[in-house]
Amino acid sequence: MTVKTILTEPNKILRQVSLPVEKVGNEERRLMDDMLETMYDAKGIGLAAIQIGVPKRIIVMDLSKEGEKKHPMYFVNPVIKNKNEVLSKYEEGCLSVPNQFIEVNRPSMCEVEYLDYNGEKKNIKCDNLLATCIQHEIDHLEGITILTYVSKLKRSMIEKKLSKTKANEDRVVL
Repeated sequence: MTVKTILTEPNKILRQVSLPVEKVGNEERRLMDDMLETMYDAKGIGLAAIQIGVPKRIIVMDLSKEGEKKHPMYFVNPVIKNKNEVLSKYEEGCLSVPNQFIEVNRPSMCEVEYLDYNGEKKNIKCDNLLATCIQHEIDHLEGITILTYVSKLKRSMIEKKLSKTKANEDRVVL
């Protein structure tokens, strides 16, 4: 498994709509393994393939807490089939929008149809953090980041701050 570079805002690749996966084969499983390793390395709980520059409809997640047994989840071509109308608000962070947290209202429950790691069709009912996380990651597949949920002014300020951080990444601090 290989740790990949996570793309950060501002980056136009993050606004691309990801393409469906024709079949889950060895290449897709290798990608999911790399994504999981990358997510764990970054201390995240979810990652979409587009966040490492691969425009495929693939998501990995693991909501287990530190010290608990790992419980990785794999979602290929996920589709939200049902959402309830009751919203829950979470302060969401994102590996592609580092050090920023934004309050987002999302349906508190949803049902998702997807293919698993082996390409088998599955259906899962999600609530609480799982519902929020899967919806956040599916947004990535549609080219949407959490910056979509803030005002244009706040988005511009965050992007400017992240651009400055990127510009300083090549500097060496001794």
